[in-house]
Amino acid sequence: MMSFTETSQLLQKELMNDYSYRVDGIPGGLDSQYDFGHVQQQPPPSAYMQRTAAVGGRMSSVPQTRSGMGGRSTNAEAARPMTSNRAAGYTAATKQSGGKVFDPMNQGDRGSAAKPLEKKTELSPEEKLREMEKEIHRLVEESAITREQGNLREALEKGKEAGKKERQLCRLREQQNLLDQLNVDLTYAVCLNLAIQHQANDNDNEALTIYTQIVKNKQYPSSGRFRVNMGNIYFKQEKWTGAIKMYRMALDQIPNNVQAIRFKIMRNIGHAFFKMHQFPDAIDSYENLLMHGAQHLDFMTGFNLILCYYALGDKEKMKSGFLKLLSIEQVGLEDFDEEELELEQSTTGKGNQDQSRTLAEGDDALREDIKRRQREAARFIVNAANLIAPVMDKTPIAGFDWVIGSLNHHGFPRIGSELEIAKASYFLRRKEFDQAITVLKKFERKEPSLMACAATNLSFLYFLEAEHANAEKYADIAVKADRYNARALVNKGNCMFMNDEFERAKEVYLEAIGVSADCLEAIYNLGLVNMHIGKYQEALLAFDKLHSITHVNCEVMWQLGDIHEKLGNNPKAREWFSLLVTSPKGRPTDPGVLARLANLFNKQGDETQAFHFHLESYRYWPVDMNVITWLGIYYVKQEMYEAAVPFFSRASQIEPNEVKWRLMVASCYRRMGAYPQALKLYEEIHTSHPNDIECVRYLITICKEMKLKYDHYAAHLRKLERIQESGPGGPGGQGMGTVSALTGPSEGPPPRTRALQRFNSVGSSRPVSGPLDAEDDEPDTNPARSVELYEAAEPETAKNAPKRRLAAPKQEEDDEWGDDGLDDVLPPM
Repeated sequence: MMSFTETSQLLQKELMNDYSYRVDGIPGGLDSQYDFGHVQQQPPPSAYMQRTAAVGGRMSSVPQTRSGMGGRSTNAEAARPMTSNRAAGYTAATKQSGGKVFDPMNQGDRGSAAKPLEKKTELSPEEKLREMEKEIHRLVEESAITREQGNLREALEKGKEAGKKERQLCRLREQQNLLDQLNVDLTYAVCLNLAIQHQANDNDNEALTIYTQIVKNKQYPSSGRFRVNMGNIYFKQEKWTGAIKMYRMALDQIPNNVQAIRFKIMRNIGHAFFKMHQFPDAIDSYENLLMHGAQHLDFMTGFNLILCYYALGDKEKMKSGFLKLLSIEQVGLEDFDEEELELEQSTTGKGNQDQSRTLAEGDDALREDIKRRQREAARFIVNAANLIAPVMDKTPIAGFDWVIGSLNHHGFPRIGSELEIAKASYFLRRKEFDQAITVLKKFERKEPSLMACAATNLSFLYFLEAEHANAEKYADIAVKADRYNARALVNKGNCMFMNDEFERAKEVYLEAIGVSADCLEAIYNLGLVNMHIGKYQEALLAFDKLHSITHVNCEVMWQLGDIHEKLGNNPKAREWFSLLVTSPKGRPTDPGVLARLANLFNKQGDETQAFHFHLESYRYWPVDMNVITWLGIYYVKQEMYEAAVPFFSRASQIEPNEVKWRLMVASCYRRMGAYPQALKLYEEIHTSHPNDIECVRYLITICKEMKLKYDHYAAHLRKLERIQESGPGGPGGQGMGTVSALTGPSEGPPPRTRALQRFNSVGSSRPVSGPLDAEDDEPDTNPARSVELYEAAEPETAKNAPKRRLAAPKQEEDDEWGDDGLDDVLPPM
């Protein structure tokens, strides 16, 4: 009977094998009954035979129960190992490992990162070709982006470079027998981009050539639709027939399921027919867009359709076309009134929060696009309404009423209000001011923005009618409704100007300029009020600023020349007036400007230029007494009496009650030696004005020269002299005095076509205002002194004078054209 110890040793020997296990602490001299010497690869250990790192690489192989005890034995050294529930080959790190990271390849021991991948020293031919393709793609994309940024020239250069590299790529593939790898899509993209860049740079012929190559190549997908681009080029070149041909060929290439593009091409065809004035064909093209509920109809096409109906005079079609225009649906258009109202409230300064909110919303690109489309839609509707309203019904008023009713019915009340202002403008053009005022007064009960617009127009109308109280009333209403209405401020300043409140008017004009720096009326009026109060330097600054804005404006150049003349800077004044006459947009036929130039040259002493401009002024306005007088005196000074006669005759026709002009004509005849004509004219003057003492004296003189009887004239002269000596209150009156200077009293200043001095426009929804008229020329403070046209003594050399003398030395004592008085009789301009 074996003991327990022997039995245990025997069991342990049976569990041992020679290749991996033995029991620690027990001598292993005994050979195992299992021989595995013939096995080349050792099998993996079982799950319960685990190595122990503590003892020389040997592991205990005593089987254990799940409770950790081998059988019922109480010997801890003989305990069986616990069965593992982990996967084989993956063992948790032991405490002795120090928590090292799993690294079976010992890569962490190298102490340095892995080297980067090395590039190949030389690319293969195919890789080189692929790199070239990437470069071409990059150039095409950069060309398109550059064109969108607005740099058209650089975009074209990049497109040309891409085309050059693409052709080089094709040649390399041919040389390397890689034609099967030709990238047709890349060639297509390069050619199309180059054509688009040429078209953007207005190189129409090059673009057409490339487009033609694209559309003829059947390998390019959907290339036929690019005939639309060719049609656009022909349209820009005004080759309408070619454009229509290309559009129709492109229409054949577009499938029926792409309706949006087809309708756009039809619209372009209608545009081309409209340009050719073939309105029926244009209507056919436009009406195709009315299919499918007119969902593809836009405002521009609807407006063009109304234009075609208007050209053909079809009133019913105009009405239906206008209703279709109003029924067009557009995103954001339904909120037109509310958004405009919000914008106006923000501009009137309702609060910082509203302003910040509006500014934040203004940065939204989508909102800005919606507003832009709203403005375009409103512009088309307003233009169409203004076009058809006067002609679409029996009377223009009925047409306006129908249009306004349609606009209100379809949800466009603001545009309807603008049409009411247009209706008032129609009355103004027909000089029906009362009806215009009645229409505009209706706006007093409407919303503030429209009421302010109408009040501005009402103020301007009352100002034109010289009702300054009402003009100021409505100007105050407009300013109260919108303090930042520059034109309302201008009207208010005009009323103050008429009330002689010049300083306050100046302040209001400056406020209007502060609100709107480009308000031309305010700047112009500021210059006028500065001139009126004598601040010529400030007026000069205002008109200089206005000239920098308007460049070539006749009114501004006139005022600049006038200010320089008043400042004594005659050369600068002459420069401005000369520019006014010689500039392309000037007024070369304005007699007022020509007369001012003549006066400036006369002050300078250049009588030749003065005579030229006076003659030009007389040619365009032959009723200016100042010009006529100067020319007559000029010819007399040159002793060209025959040439002076027509001017004095014209003066006598303009002022028939003035005797002096006819006396001058008779004197010219007498100095010419035409005594019969002079005598006849003197007798006619004596018949019409028997109490004119100068005429009687000239009759006596000429009768002596002609050896005719003059006793009755002498007796009449003595009678008139006695009456004259008795006092000025005698029966002779003013007609018995001597003939005074040539600048005698006249019926008023001659109408001169001076440069216009009012910026005004009435109509539409834009508030209007007009500046004050410039002050008329100041009255002459140095009138010409009186000049006697006769000598009291009897002429001694008259008997020996020739009958016709155009030039003679100044030797006659009775010379009524003495040099001492010629300079003084020239009237100041």
